[in-house]
Amino acid sequence: MASKTDRTYLESHEWHKLDGDLVVIGISQHAVDELSDITFIEYAKESGSISAGDSFGEIESVKATSELYCGIDGEVVQVNNELVDSPQTVNDDPWDAGWMIKVKPSNPEQVKSLLSAEDYDAKS
Repeated sequence: MASKTDRTYLESHEWHKLDGDLVVIGISQHAVDELSDITFIEYAKESGSISAGDSFGEIESVKATSELYCGIDGEVVQVNNELVDSPQTVNDDPWDAGWMIKVKPSNPEQVKSLLSAEDYDAKS
């Protein structure tokens, strides 16, 4: 499945989508397929500053536990707490309802330095 072209990606499978003055972050369909049934999501960072490469939480599935990473510098302004109670939402809709955090970027241009959908798909 081709990744969405309206966002950029990390090799660790997190997508970043510029939405107004915020960046919405979630995981790709490829990550969901690799993880299989997602059973648990925990946020290590629910607010405050975050830097590119920082973990903002972890995701657990029947197959593995993985860290979740942010690809930009900024401030976490919102987390999707609905996923804590209903982690399967990420399985059902990783691109929209399964978003994980929203970050107010220090530099919105930083999002453009991440992998394009084409480059991400070539590496996945």
